Amino acid sequence: MKITSKINTKDINLIKQDMIKCLVETADAVRSDLVKSQTMPFDEGNLQNKSTFVDDSKKSIGKVSIVSDTPYARRLYFHPEYNFQKGKNKNAGGEWFDPYINGNKKNLPKEIFERLAKGRYK
Repeated sequence: MKITSKINTKDINLIKQDMIKCLVETADAVRSDLVKSQTMPFDEGNLQNKSTFVDDSKKSIGKVSIVSDTPYARRLYFHPEYNFQKGKNKNAGGEWFDPYINGNKKNLPKEIFERLAKGRYK
């Protein structure tokens, strides 16, 4: 008995494209959650609103990043001991990504991605 199989590369490529969209949407959702959590330092909104964005230039290889491209972002991030203004963001401080890396929100990106992916294939 001879068994043959044929791989449907067209459908596989469509699924890959859907997953890339889910990846970008996940990064956007995490960025939105970060803003909503009011943990980034906020004076005029440049760091949080204008200079923090999703870089999806490497999405085709499964990599997206949330980038803050101001010259002072690194200094503020790695110095949680600074006396941050709390008038506009009540939880402002350094290390604002730590909850997503090691803390109570570390599973959030995975959960968002799973929800988005499942939603595309109900």
